[in-house]
Amino acid sequence: MSLLVKRRANTLDDEHMFEEAKMEIVQGLKAEQKRISPKYFYDERGSELFNEICSLPEYYPTRIERAIMREHLPQIAKLVGPGAAVIEFGAGSNAKARQLLRHLESPLAYVPVEISGEYLAEQVAELQREFPKLSIKPVVADFTKPFDLPRHPKEPARNLVFFPGSTIGNFTRREAKSLLEVMRREAKPGGALLTGVDLIKDVHVVLAAYNDSQGVTAAFNLNALQHMNQVIGSNFQLENFNHKAVYDPHYHRIEMRLVSLKRQLVEISGRTIVFEKGEHIVTEYSHKYAVEEFRALARAAGWACDSMWVDDERMFSVHFLTPVAARTPAEPLE
Repeated sequence: MSLLVKRRANTLDDEHMFEEAKMEIVQGLKAEQKRISPKYFYDERGSELFNEICSLPEYYPTRIERAIMREHLPQIAKLVGPGAAVIEFGAGSNAKARQLLRHLESPLAYVPVEISGEYLAEQVAELQREFPKLSIKPVVADFTKPFDLPRHPKEPARNLVFFPGSTIGNFTRREAKSLLEVMRREAKPGGALLTGVDLIKDVHVVLAAYNDSQGVTAAFNLNALQHMNQVIGSNFQLENFNHKAVYDPHYHRIEMRLVSLKRQLVEISGRTIVFEKGEHIVTEYSHKYAVEEFRALARAAGWACDSMWVDDERMFSVHFLTPVAARTPAEPLE
């Protein structure tokens, strides 16, 4: 199952989504600055490569976030309370959800939301063996757009949206605010959000994390082209592109790029995209935040900032947020 599966049951057929994906990709590649969505990283192969990235010595976010979670999970579990339904946006390997579920009191359900259906099915089967009594209801969807949550036999005490890994950094500030608003709707009144946010730090540390010595990140980046070849019939030649990650100090972000090594033409469904030598596609942003900057963004999206934890070196942060309307309905949003 590819990224072109149904996003919402009975609303879009596969042909519609196929055309939608082609249009989105063509528009991005015809823009003045060529860009594609990072969601095209995540076919089955891309998900496997990302798991490899998370275990690399240079890639600090996963290691530090897990350490923060280990230290503070008792407090987090107390904040979440019993009988919660955990909804993980961009579930991936479910490793962090597994860490969380082991500490929650009588969790009712786990809803992993992921764009790669094959990979999601494998991970859910493994998780179900560890938690045989837990209701696990996977949703194959593009989580940046509205999707339907499954119903549970029993109403959960609250919905906990789980968004680890600083995936929020893949979006521009405006896009991140919109996504936080989607999460607030999915959490519903009385719900909560637990999310990881990478912090501004030494540029050399950040650059090393996205230019690893083993070349796994390069393979992950190039795989987006192979994925598009498979699902929309483009003819990208991977050997004609090179991975590059650069840091933009103005926006405090990494830009993942695929640089054209020569002048070339790429065909996408009968349309020709011209690449000049040295021209690049932006495949991903990874924004780094100051703590107060992220908290202000969350408040603007309707979240109250209840608790926050950081490591001793202030490299990474984990935030527990609740919808403003559920706590102080009269409080204006910033």
